[in-house]
Amino acid sequence: MKKQEIPERVFPKAKDDAAAANQAKLLPQTADPAYRLAYDDRDFLLRDDLRPVRFQLELLKPELLLEEAGIGSTFVMYGSARIPPPENADAMVAAAATETQKKIAERLKAKSHYYQVARELAQLASGAPVSEDGKRQFVVCSGGGPSIMEAANRGARDVGAETIGLNIVLPFEQAPNDYVTPHLSFNFHYFALRKMHFLLRARAVAVFPGGFGTFDEFFELLTLIQTGKMAMLPILLYGREFWDKVVNFEALVDEGVVAPQDMDLFRFVETAEEGWQHVQDYYQRYSEKQWRKGRGEKK
Repeated sequence: MKKQEIPERVFPKAKDDAAAANQAKLLPQTADPAYRLAYDDRDFLLRDDLRPVRFQLELLKPELLLEEAGIGSTFVMYGSARIPPPENADAMVAAAATETQKKIAERLKAKSHYYQVARELAQLASGAPVSEDGKRQFVVCSGGGPSIMEAANRGARDVGAETIGLNIVLPFEQAPNDYVTPHLSFNFHYFALRKMHFLLRARAVAVFPGGFGTFDEFFELLTLIQTGKMAMLPILLYGREFWDKVVNFEALVDEGVVAPQDMDLFRFVETAEEGWQHVQDYYQRYSEKQWRKGRGEKK
């Protein structure tokens, strides 16, 4: 039998139908918004009733594009949007107009070295090998904003690696930093969906000093693991002096509201090398455990 060509599809693509619909003859009926294709009607999609649809779209779009980009796993970095790069720290102090502002600027300056630590950690993570299935592993992912987030994306860019930014629409201006790879730069309306995408592919997380947003992301991650909704993964907590000052972890244990073993969910570290070594050691132990499991061994 002679080989025959089988058409790939028999229905037109949605974008082709949308283009055709926009060429419709202008009539009173076609001019009314009711005639627009539902998926091509912005006003319709932005109705309050369509919130569940927008949730689904915000879940699907980054997931599909990250899959198409061959992202197998991510190394997520959380941290403040206010800590300056070391080279800008002195200028921040000099610009302080009051004693209170100067004290705050001095404290931020004292944490400015974490910008460089985050940058170096991103450089190390971005050197992770591609897995056998061709997926890229430990692709650096940040919130896409300034400060620690910028340092993370910048470190990946330093070594020629692509890097992800998950930005969010805020009442004040919030633009992606210059180091996020353009086709991996995403913008969100819903905090909940943004936080979900931080963790869907995360296989390691570094948490640097930060404010409410960093606390929100860090403690939600701990809660997901503590409650068994998410598997364990390496969590690096940078800046023990900062964290011991702002969160009394031991008091939580003493008061009985968290278990002593919950303190093992994260590891205090200070340098990029120390953090990356912990991640490597963690997955070396994980690989050995899986190997033993495959052989039917208990330990």
